[in-house]
Amino acid sequence: MLPCRASSARRVIAMDEKSENPFAGLERVFHEPVRTAIMTSLLGSADGLSFNQLREFCDTSDGNLSRHLKSLEDAGAVHVRKSFVGNRPRTTIFMSRHGRERFMHYLEALEAVLKQASERIEALEKARPERSAPDNGELARG
Repeated sequence: MLPCRASSARRVIAMDEKSENPFAGLERVFHEPVRTAIMTSLLGSADGLSFNQLREFCDTSDGNLSRHLKSLEDAGAVHVRKSFVGNRPRTTIFMSRHGRERFMHYLEALEAVLKQASERIEALEKARPERSAPDNGELARG
């Protein structure tokens, strides 16, 4: 069994080609559903997104979005620019180049973890087809 060790938000564990442990590349700073949604939304926007756009995309509250943006900003993954349009304040969020690189490594690591899980499920089902989980969600006992 592979160990599952989480990294701190400030410490980056890069997943290298020699590593057998895909969990090593899962950065905690991104491994939060709202933060994953923020980064994914920003990937497709070179001009950044407004706070309101991100709030809608992530389907979250102002306070929750602010908290997650602060974590991502502290980690250097995003830049927050505050400006005025007329008399109205506007907050625009941009993904940093370093944040993009780190997030892409995170996605590669997540893909490896999911692939490993899928392969293990497949192998288990092939080895013991009669021991699949019952429909009610309880674990099969053998």
